[in-house]
Amino acid sequence: MRNIRQPIFLEFMTTSATSAALATSSAPVPPTSHAARHLEAPNAPALPRYLALAGPTASGKTAVALAIAQRHPVEIISVDSALVYRGMDIGSAKPSAAELAAVPHHLINIRDPLQAYSAAEFVKDASALMHDITARGKLPLLVGGTMLYFKALRDGLDDMPPANAAIRQAIEQEAAQKGWPALYAELAGVDPVTAARLAPADSQRISRALEVYRLTGRPLASFQTKKNVAATAMNTGSRGHIDQNFANHSTTPTTPEAFATSAVPAVSGGHLLISLEPLDRAWLHQRIAQRFEAMLAGGFLDEVNALRARGDLHPDLPAMRCVGYRQVWQYLDELAVRRQNAPDTPATDGQRQLAELRDKGIFATRQLAKRQITWLRSMPERKVVACDAPDAQQQVLALALAFCRQRTPAL
Repeated sequence: MRNIRQPIFLEFMTTSATSAALATSSAPVPPTSHAARHLEAPNAPALPRYLALAGPTASGKTAVALAIAQRHPVEIISVDSALVYRGMDIGSAKPSAAELAAVPHHLINIRDPLQAYSAAEFVKDASALMHDITARGKLPLLVGGTMLYFKALRDGLDDMPPANAAIRQAIEQEAAQKGWPALYAELAGVDPVTAARLAPADSQRISRALEVYRLTGRPLASFQTKKNVAATAMNTGSRGHIDQNFANHSTTPTTPEAFATSAVPAVSGGHLLISLEPLDRAWLHQRIAQRFEAMLAGGFLDEVNALRARGDLHPDLPAMRCVGYRQVWQYLDELAVRRQNAPDTPATDGQRQLAELRDKGIFATRQLAKRQITWLRSMPERKVVACDAPDAQQQVLALALAFCRQRTPAL
């Protein structure tokens, strides 16, 4: 199937000559939309043509992405802040070895859990990959649920001071002695704008803001533009941890027929963002519960135990704050304390604690999905497909094909 489609997709990856021909065709040129203007942000990278598939956790993105890959010559770029980490497979719902082998995947298993990975690093890595994939005659397919990464790729990020490990360590030591509320008070004195947006216990953001001030002598707020200040209220990554960069309108579902004649916002040749969103939240909640239960049954506790056994990881690391991992780590901490203090605890008590972990994990994942949907609704250029519709996959495939045929109108 892929070989049959190859000539079509090589053709739609336009050269300048093809673009010029299209510019003089009889098709009307839509006026520059708000979305298109938004995509021309000065800090946004120049990108080749690409297809993107986003959606909340458990919405079925992986299966749909693989269906696209079976039909078209694509390479997948993961847009997921948890999949970057090695050794975090079960709790991140990482694609299986067979799925990873079926189509080239990128930005998966590229970091140790001890390391951070920022939105700025994602933009740099993804941009380079997109150009490389395009040069190979394929289409970049961006898939994931870390909406900050999508937004950073689209809008760009403010130039922020780099992380400084020595300053950060000093702040952590001060926090251990004085407590985070005291450091929050210090931040309020030097950067009241940032402090007003934070809670006194928001340790990671307080730490980053103080780090920037001590490194540069300037408040963090002075580095941020209005667009990234507005994004700060939602800058939780797809798995619940806060992005190290700390920079950072709902639409109705469309049909393939309607999309085929609609305008697509342009980013150096155009892109299409398909968003999988449920019409019925109960459908998504059920899938979240089923998946978390499957993770527990599939060895999630053993996976986190192995990470804990390394000895160099701790629950304040971005990787360990990912939704699911944070709850399991806390459960294992509490379990260790109970076993030490009451080694004869009956098995029924352990079952009760495990049930509580299940409930906490499911609740945290639901909250994550809610935040992801909120992010998506701030992206007016997206094309919505109801992921709980029986023909959701067929709708996505039709949209993808219509997107490609916009550059090959004779097909």
